[in-house]
Amino acid sequence: MKPIFTILFLLSLSGLSAQHIPFIKAGQIEQWKNTDSDTVYVLNFWATWCAPCVEELPSFEKLNRAYADKNVKVVLISTDFKRNVESGVKPFIQKKKLKSQVVFMDEPNPNNYINAVDSSWSGAIPATLIWSKRRNVSTFFEKKLTYEELETAVKEALK
Repeated sequence: MKPIFTILFLLSLSGLSAQHIPFIKAGQIEQWKNTDSDTVYVLNFWATWCAPCVEELPSFEKLNRAYADKNVKVVLISTDFKRNVESGVKPFIQKKKLKSQVVFMDEPNPNNYINAVDSSWSGAIPATLIWSKRRNVSTFFEKKLTYEELETAVKEALK
């Protein structure tokens, strides 16, 4: 009886595995910005403790679904505290059922990536960069976006 219980318990845990969240450095921002492709990157900087960030996440999820086949890549870049990734960010992603790619900005000093994103950025979140090198597009927002604002900016980038 004990081996059957153990197997059932282990099988029940397999469905609970947390999403893998890659840790990135500032150089990844530069890499995305220098990618010579038709892809439009939508890079959103957010944190679980930021109410406006959390409020706008459904807009990014909707955009991710609507533009998945249109060379648009949505990346949600968590700026939470590193110590909270396992205990806070991963459970948050599961609870909210986020499907967009989520990465963690692993820089102890925000100044290491702020200027790489946009020289006008004060560092406040939410912040979003819509970027495509080949399309010569760079649109930066330092505010909470509505879906309509986000979609308008992406449509403009795809022209």
